[in-house]
Amino acid sequence: MFGFLRGRTGASVLRGMQKCGAIGVDTADDSVKMVQLCNAGKGVSLVAGGFKTPSADVKPGTGTWQRWAIDAIRDLTAKHKFRGKDVIAAIPAKEVFIDHIKMPNIKDGSEEKLHKAIIAKIKQKLPFEAKDAMIKCIPAEEHNAMVIAADRKVIDRHLAIYENAGLHLKSIGVWPLALTNAYTKLFARRKVDADAVVMLLEINTNCTNTVICRHESPLFACSISVGTADLTKDKAVTKLVLELSACKRQFSSTYRKSRIERLIFISTQVELKEIYTKIAKQLEMPAQMGDYLAAVKLGDPRRGDIFRSNGQVNWATAFGLSLS
Repeated sequence: MFGFLRGRTGASVLRGMQKCGAIGVDTADDSVKMVQLCNAGKGVSLVAGGFKTPSADVKPGTGTWQRWAIDAIRDLTAKHKFRGKDVIAAIPAKEVFIDHIKMPNIKDGSEEKLHKAIIAKIKQKLPFEAKDAMIKCIPAEEHNAMVIAADRKVIDRHLAIYENAGLHLKSIGVWPLALTNAYTKLFARRKVDADAVVMLLEINTNCTNTVICRHESPLFACSISVGTADLTKDKAVTKLVLELSACKRQFSSTYRKSRIERLIFISTQVELKEIYTKIAKQLEMPAQMGDYLAAVKLGDPRRGDIFRSNGQVNWATAFGLSLS
């Protein structure tokens, strides 16, 4: 039931011909993670990577957290040899609203009318005022769409972080697309992967982010408030399995022509393999572990904190952002 997903390991990268991506920055409640990768066409290599965690008295989303994040990003860019100042960043999963809708039928193709139609569909579900919503709509299969929204005030707060940290924010990414990127760029290289529908799991300290995708096309996404800090308890594993089962049912009712073929843990946390196996068994799904650190050329171990994180930090979103 459980296997390992082989990445593009051992590929050489030619110096002087590297195409370096932007610095991927994953800001979460428990850390800031920064990663930069290069792709020379023959494989992906690590340029630099680092992370910082706040003290217990720094509460997420507060002014204190914002000032801490600015200082953390400044320290990481000073400490590690990142190339350039371009950044693609993602805001924390808990500050992102995700819904799945039928794509509105707008005959004249007007973006303004499409925006209004989407707002009308999700307005009652939004945890913030609809007038403050910044929306990204991702068309999917069977006339469906994934809608990702964030509060404009949250976006402005993150814009201020990177401006004050002295970096150029190239774009704000979203974690579902970042995880899909990490999967397709590092693992989905066989012909059969182009059509396979898979369920990706990124298990972090305080949450589990899941994306169901067909290669580079995300179809469904959900963030569940159960993470590695909880999974030592059977009750928490059961809760996560129940939530994932609900995701599977919702996906099946939305995409009647598609079937999820396998579960992929996008992770380096080998010590959690027993728990991963338990989750896969209860979900009755074949599963693999996609070790993204094994899928890139790491180079000099002095280049980043990735070597010192000992599998305790999940870098998948940051990897996917840099590969965008």
